[in-house]
This record gives sequence, structure tokens and C-alpha cells, in this order.
Amino acid sequence: MYPLLLALAGLVSGLAAVARRRRRSRRLPAHAVIVSPRQSTVVQRDGAVRSVQSAKLTLDAADLERLWTPANLENLARTYWRFLSRVTANLIRVIYTEDSRRVVFLVKPLTLLRFDVPEYTIEDDHGAVRWRIQDGLLVARTGHGCGFLSLDVRREPARGGRDGVREDLLIEVAVANFYPSIAVGFSTPVYEMTQSAVHVLVTHAFLRSLAKLDLARSKIGLLAARRAGG
Repeated sequence: MYPLLLALAGLVSGLAAVARRRRRSRRLPAHAVIVSPRQSTVVQRDGAVRSVQSAKLTLDAADLERLWTPANLENLARTYWRFLSRVTANLIRVIYTEDSRRVVFLVKPLTLLRFDVPEYTIEDDHGAVRWRIQDGLLVARTGHGCGFLSLDVRREPARGGRDGVREDLLIEVAVANFYPSIAVGFSTPVYEMTQSAVHVLVTHAFLRSLAKLDLARSKIGLLAARRAGG
């Protein structure tokens, strides 16, 4: 399994580089800048990993007002999974069930990560999605049921300029209290050079891709009937 992951790391790196070159060649409706903290990934003494990758997305106030709905928070979550599949040429897929989300390599038996169903936080100027990590091939046995993956979006005050009223969104993708099986089976440096490096690369590419303002439609549609701030 680990040689497979190493091969996948090379594939993801190449695809992300291609995506960056294509993105630079066209004008996008928003502007995304990576603003991750200097130490964006920290491995604690007990082996738990915390990784926080963040970006500032600047867009027209009118576009943000149109997009700022509970339904689009759910769509943003779906966009993350769609990006993961696309950047890996559909080698990695997400399988939805009533009580879980499975990130699989090609087929269900090769479940890399299994999450609980998402939990949503919806406020006037803030929204978040959290998936609790249950298990999977990438999770050490000691870490089953411990960690989580989250998407956090915070709306900043509007500001004027020569190009009209613009607004900033702070978007954060975090993994916390995650115990990687690679670190246990091999070592923490091996994890940092492979799985961790790929995660940061892919997450940064995802955050930059949001400048297209192209959100996928949720497969579940749980929040479609709710209004922003409700």
C-alpha cells in the first residue's frame, strides 16, 4: 500500500503543477492568496498531527452576497471532494452513505479515510463544516475516532476601491488530532516527506481553485432550504 501512496504522491504533484499553469493563463472572477501560518503542519510528541492551510479570497461584494448562503457552504464541502477526485484523475473517489463519507482509492475495500457525516456551523459572517475521522488505511489504530477535517469560512468587512466594492473571505482547511499510519509504520520524517507534503500541495491547489467561484452541487442538499444567518 505504501509504494502505491508514493506513486500517487508523484501523480498529484504533477497534476497540481499543470493546474497552476492553466490557472495563470486566464483571468478569474476572484483572487486567491495562500496565507497559511509559517508552521502550517505540526506533529506533536504523541504522534498527533495538526495541519492548517488557509487562503484569502477577494471578490466583488455582489458576487459574495450571491454566494453567501447555507446551501453554498454545503456546496463548498462538495467542491473539496470534487477537486480531490479531479486532481488525482479519479483514482481517489468519495463514497457517500447515510452515516459516513469514504475516501477510497479506486474501490471501497481500499478506504484511505472514513469520516462521519459532516457537522455544520452557520452564522451571519462565518460558516464551517467538520468531518470527524473514524478510521482508514491512512489512520493508525491508536487514532481511530480521534481527529477531524474541517473547512472554515469567515467573511471580512467590505472595502471600496477603484474596481468597486470588494470583500475578503478567509478560508481555512484544517486537519487536527490525526494519527497517520505512515508515521507509525515508518517514521515521522517519512510521513512529512510523503503524505503530509501531498496534503499541503493539494490543499493549496484547492484553495487557489476557489478563485473560479465554481462550486459543485451537493449530493445531499441538506441545507438547500435554509437561508443565510438562519
